[in-house]
Amino acid sequence: MQTAAGNVALVIVSHSRALAEGVRELAAGMGGPGVAIYVAAGTPDGGLGTDTEEVRRTLLQALEAREAAVLLFDLGSAYLSSTAALELLDEPFRERVVIADAPLVEGAIAAAVEAALGKEVGEVKAAAESVRSLKKIT
Repeated sequence: MQTAAGNVALVIVSHSRALAEGVRELAAGMGGPGVAIYVAAGTPDGGLGTDTEEVRRTLLQALEAREAAVLLFDLGSAYLSSTAALELLDEPFRERVVIADAPLVEGAIAAAVEAALGKEVGEVKAAAESVRSLKKIT
C-alpha cells in the first residue's frame, strides 16, 4: 500500500478538536499534502476530552489508508484513551500502530516530514521522539 507520500499515517489524539486540527494543518503544511494525518479529538458532544471509540475508529481509518500508523497525543489521559483503543483492535491492526512519546506539535511536524519522505514506521516514530529535547531558544 506504498504511496508517493509514504506508507505511514499519523494519528493525533487530543482533548481539543481545535488544537488537533491546528496541529494537523501545521504538520501537513510542513510534510506536504500527501501525508495522511488523522484526528481523534474532543468528546462526542464537542467538549474537551478524549473518546476511546473515536480513537479506535480513527486508527482503523488510518490503517485502511497506510500500512502503519504513528499515534501522537497531547496529555496523559489521551495516552490512556489511546492504549485502551489499541486493546480494542484485533492483533493484526494493533501491531501496525506505534505510540510516539513526543511533544505533540514538534513531534507531529517531524513525523510528517519523515512520513512524506517515505520512511518506515520506526523511523517516523524516532523522528517524532527526537524533538523532545529540541531547544527553541539558544
